[in-house]
Amino acid sequence: MPEVGDLVVVTVKEVQNYGAIAQLDEYPGVSGFIHIAEVATGWIKHIKDFVRVNQRTVCKVLNVDPNRRHVDLSLKRVNEHQKREKIEEWKNDQKSYKLLEIVAKEANISDDSKVKNIESYLISEYGSVYDAFFEAASSKDFMKNRDEPWKDVFIKVSRENISIPMVKIGGEIDMYSLAPNGIELIKNALDIEDDSNIEITYAGSPRYRISVIDEDYKSAEEKLKNVLDTVSTRCKKNNISYGFTRDEQ
Repeated sequence: MPEVGDLVVVTVKEVQNYGAIAQLDEYPGVSGFIHIAEVATGWIKHIKDFVRVNQRTVCKVLNVDPNRRHVDLSLKRVNEHQKREKIEEWKNDQKSYKLLEIVAKEANISDDSKVKNIESYLISEYGSVYDAFFEAASSKDFMKNRDEPWKDVFIKVSRENISIPMVKIGGEIDMYSLAPNGIELIKNALDIEDDSNIEITYAGSPRYRISVIDEDYKSAEEKLKNVLDTVSTRCKKNNISYGFTRDEQ
């Protein structure tokens, strides 16, 4: 059963004049009721203008009756951002359990209790099964200190089915030098370690473009800062005029 205050994914099963009955997609056998006063703000003339049969949406849990396996729900207390986030989370969960079935099949695990144990371990270590798949697809250190017969299959399935979103940040560097070997000094200042996720290109004297691609903004920002610190230090050492203008986000 969900708890009061939880956001839940529901499918509307029946629409009545005074509200709507829905099933909770994440909780088999649990039904919910959305009173007309909780459907939308303001006066509602026709409830079917706001909810329809077979509509999948997100509601907030107002009250829980575990004996009846029934909850009271609110549609109007969920904003669009919360709705998008919850639906995305629900879709990821659906996908992750299908992938776990593939892992069990390829690893020749037919015992449901063993699959449940794997599921419990992944949730306890990574927060959710999907987060475990994401970690396995994006990190070289997944389950680094733990050997399991299904580990390699899990990593393989993760990397075949989980797309790692990438972010891109950057800006424009202005550099010039009055030294006779100024061009060489600038080239040396911009010479960074070979990293396919960092790109520095000539944009017309005295401008250069720097772009950093990474899995999240925190990592990208850290990488960009390190590169700019290195370039700035080299410029000061060789008396090169230096400036950086960040791209607007």
